[in-house]
Amino acid sequence: MDEVRSIGVIGAGQMGNGIAHVAALAGYDVYLHDMARERIQSGLATITGNMARQVSSGRIEDADRKAAIHKIHASENLDELADVDLVIEAVTENEQMKRKIYAQVCPLLKPEAVLATNTSSISITRLAAATDRPERFIGIHFMNPVPVMEFVELVRGIATADETFKLAAGFVSRLGKVSATAEDFPAFIVNRILLPMINEAIYTLYEGVGSVEAIDTGMRLGANHKMGPLQLADFIGLDTCLSIMQVLHDGLADSKYRPCPLLVKYVEAGWLGRKAGRGFYDYRGETPVPTR
Repeated sequence: MDEVRSIGVIGAGQMGNGIAHVAALAGYDVYLHDMARERIQSGLATITGNMARQVSSGRIEDADRKAAIHKIHASENLDELADVDLVIEAVTENEQMKRKIYAQVCPLLKPEAVLATNTSSISITRLAAATDRPERFIGIHFMNPVPVMEFVELVRGIATADETFKLAAGFVSRLGKVSATAEDFPAFIVNRILLPMINEAIYTLYEGVGSVEAIDTGMRLGANHKMGPLQLADFIGLDTCLSIMQVLHDGLADSKYRPCPLLVKYVEAGWLGRKAGRGFYDYRGETPVPTR
């Protein structure tokens, strides 16, 4: 297979619908799958709204929006992905859930199809070993939000074939994204650097060095970051932040990656950030209010 013509996306959440969005705008036929019909419909509604904002801001033409919307197909059954060239798994950062999906989808795919994961931290080699096609398995890690962020990490497992890597690189290039190759180490490049910084910001809060507002203001104005680290953690999802820190801590066996107990407590409370209405900020009112 020389190039990708159609793709399947498994997971219609924030990352999955973002991947479907940019792929459809690039001209690919996209099959968006999730376990629940309502999640697919919610993902399609998000795509529609985000594309409308792109039109109003002049980033895309309305004709392009209409064409892209027609290229996205709601796929309630995995067998609708049987003929696609590339499947991208974009479910939550849980290895057992990913393995379960691979066991379901691999027997349905054509032999030459490439299977990719959008994991932000889990070993590509280990995930590939749970499939029937480790040579045609690769990490394609998009940044959040996908329609806005230009960068993509390409991560090869030990068995990933050169042809698979070239196919994935060509796909990312056609999306208008810039890619870089990351080695298959826990959390790869971006999250290996970013998540320990966020974890340290949470420790700074936990130890009483500064308030939520002081920490975020300090990093926005003192380090010229667009978003404070605690605000960013809420945007990513505190459960995802915790999962990545656990992968780093387990995979590298270094105490500097120990998840902050306050992060663990927030996740246990269900205060997962924006998606849950509360995290380091409370989002249930008109404006976010720090919770500490």
